[in-house]
Amino acid sequence: MPAIVEFPSVVNDAIWAYRDEFKNDAERRHFGEYLTGLLVAERKTVNGINGEFAVTTDQSCLNRWLTEVDWDVQRLNERRLECLQLDPSTRYSEQGVIAVDDTLIDHEGKLIEDVGWFWDHADKRHLIAHDLLIANYVCTSGKHYPLEFRRFRKRELCEAKLAELKARPGGYAGASAEEKRLATFQNHTALFCKVVDWVVAHDIPGAFVFDCYFTNAENLNYLHAQKRDYVGDLKFNRKVQFQGREMKASALAAQITPEMRKAVQIGDKQQWYFTVSLRIPEVNHAVRIVILWDRKNGKEPVKMVITNHTHWEVTRILRVYRARWTGTETFHRDGKQHLGMGDCQLRNGEGQTRHMYLVMLAHSLLIAQMGQGRASDWARERLTTIGQACRAVLRETLGKTITWVVEKITAQGWDAGRIKTELALA
Repeated sequence: MPAIVEFPSVVNDAIWAYRDEFKNDAERRHFGEYLTGLLVAERKTVNGINGEFAVTTDQSCLNRWLTEVDWDVQRLNERRLECLQLDPSTRYSEQGVIAVDDTLIDHEGKLIEDVGWFWDHADKRHLIAHDLLIANYVCTSGKHYPLEFRRFRKRELCEAKLAELKARPGGYAGASAEEKRLATFQNHTALFCKVVDWVVAHDIPGAFVFDCYFTNAENLNYLHAQKRDYVGDLKFNRKVQFQGREMKASALAAQITPEMRKAVQIGDKQQWYFTVSLRIPEVNHAVRIVILWDRKNGKEPVKMVITNHTHWEVTRILRVYRARWTGTETFHRDGKQHLGMGDCQLRNGEGQTRHMYLVMLAHSLLIAQMGQGRASDWARERLTTIGQACRAVLRETLGKTITWVVEKITAQGWDAGRIKTELALA
């Protein structure tokens, strides 16, 4: 939306809430501009966001604020999560779920720091992208929001960085801690464990849930050692130890006759299950698996899940597992479609990191508005989706511009030409 003359209400509230994270009013204004752009701009790049405002500085100022100005984005993220704990509907609880998954954020620029070629299983093609491992929190209210993320760096990028450090005066020993981190390759399992460490360090309660890509022995053992409950997706070809024999999980499922299966209601859908506690090679603790069929006499199971909490009821295991979609795919979709998660084209890695945290903040600002007892004055309706909330913010912002135009015409006698010039529409 071009010609923005005033920040929307939700952004004004954020500027006030996070005002002490920035040193001066200029930084706070750039903070407000960027959040507003993520919510309503047609092009959510630095240049696109800057161009939405009627009166602003050159786009290079917003660029420098995002890439060079000294403000602590980690502290901003901590404050975001602290604010979410003030609302019972977004507060942590023992019944909460921490959903972990990775997603590809595709980019057009090949020179953006940390991008690489990745295979996109959804689109069946290779693309230039960032690969982000994201932890999301799913509350008992059904609301959800991202907690933290880690960016995967391909091995060749780390090796190139290491060679660069060794060639410099002072060598690797003289490099900063951040430079050494960039030169150290960490696979997805290592990043998964880093995210677990972050959650544990912040004392965030809840069970972890993830898909079969992360259901490997190293991750399961690491979570169990941290005394954290988990529910994971189990591949059908995974080896299990059942009745004294080692076999594939699919072979175990084939032994389960219809008479051995029990009904379970999952939402409005009835499925049939068999569950048993057993051992898995290289996993150093007992686990419980749940095998699901669509029909009682179905030949092939549709899903297998695994948990280290062997005493949970099947309904609880499946409730935690169902939160995986809510906690990962929903945020990934909304972030990409509505909040510009993949739109930032800055080459600078710090700028990309700050962009992602600001997307997470924009998402949380809208999530806090969902399902309120009554509609906010600016929204004029009870908000149920991120897309609906973005459209409400756009309507409010447009309304403020129209009010400004009417005031200039009626109170100050401006003509159309002057108004267009002032709104940068001439």
